[in-house]
Amino acid sequence: MLPPGKLRKIPGVGPTTVATLTGGERTTALKKAEDALRKAEKDGVQLLFYTSKRYPSRLKTIPDAPVLLYYQGTADLNQPKTIGIVGTRKATDYGREQTERLVKGFVNHRPLVISGLAYGIDIAAHRAALQEGLETVGVMATGLDVLYPAAHRKTAEKMLTQGGLLTEFAFGTQPDRYNFPARNRIIAGLSDGTVVVEAARKGGALITAEIALSYNKDVLAIPGNLGSAASEGCNDLIKANKAALYGEPADLEQLLNWDAALHQSGKFKPTPTYDPADFTPEECRLLEVLLVSKEEQMDNLSWKAQLPVNKVATLLLGLEFRGVVKALPGKKFVLV
Repeated sequence: MLPPGKLRKIPGVGPTTVATLTGGERTTALKKAEDALRKAEKDGVQLLFYTSKRYPSRLKTIPDAPVLLYYQGTADLNQPKTIGIVGTRKATDYGREQTERLVKGFVNHRPLVISGLAYGIDIAAHRAALQEGLETVGVMATGLDVLYPAAHRKTAEKMLTQGGLLTEFAFGTQPDRYNFPARNRIIAGLSDGTVVVEAARKGGALITAEIALSYNKDVLAIPGNLGSAASEGCNDLIKANKAALYGEPADLEQLLNWDAALHQSGKFKPTPTYDPADFTPEECRLLEVLLVSKEEQMDNLSWKAQLPVNKVATLLLGLEFRGVVKALPGKKFVLV
């Protein structure tokens, strides 16, 4: 910020403007912003604004997306495939075993594994992903400089080189209980599908599942023994048809349309090309998006192609009748 004397020399800047720009509240806010920028630069933290190309494109499709994210790590937040894994903090041996089994079941797809770094199922998911060589991102309910719980520091440090840590909260933010539901919406928004491994009838995992459903995302749940309090939430989700039952990798692959014959790199097989002369300019815009991202939800297609949603719906219907695209659960579309 320029000193008052220099500000007054700028044409059109009068005493009132100078007073506003150099006032106490303004100065304090600017100083906090400058301090945050310096700390981010020092610690290697990326500040991802909503308009940034590195900002997770999946979050741009949710109505309550954060304007700014703090990110530290090596993983690409816009990977072709992402999966959220959540569950109770009071995990049983069964829950931890099922988490490891789940991760091993989709390892050939090389998805980005997302969870909340909490006790129980969350940390089991992160550790299983690291063990299998997958990248994993922990979404935090604190600032990046306030690791919670502190007992997971070693795992978090490993994740910085094989995934990352992500939060919408400024440096110094403590683990206030109201931050956790906000954290959960980011997990749900970042994930193509969310798997609830083990959950009681009340808790953060069920909140995440409900948020994912409100975003038109797919939810799966691993069933547990009847009478087990740790699995009542999962069983209820399945019973209410809010979650698909996960029993084997094929359940996840079919629901999320994950091609089982992927290369080890995790990328899709090459998509057939098309002749632009056979399509209208607007249809071409949709096809170009699908050629890059392979599959997209209708709202995301609208945003990326810069076309109204009602127009996109009409175009997709026509392309589907012609056998060019195929509709999937969750209002998703892929090229045939």
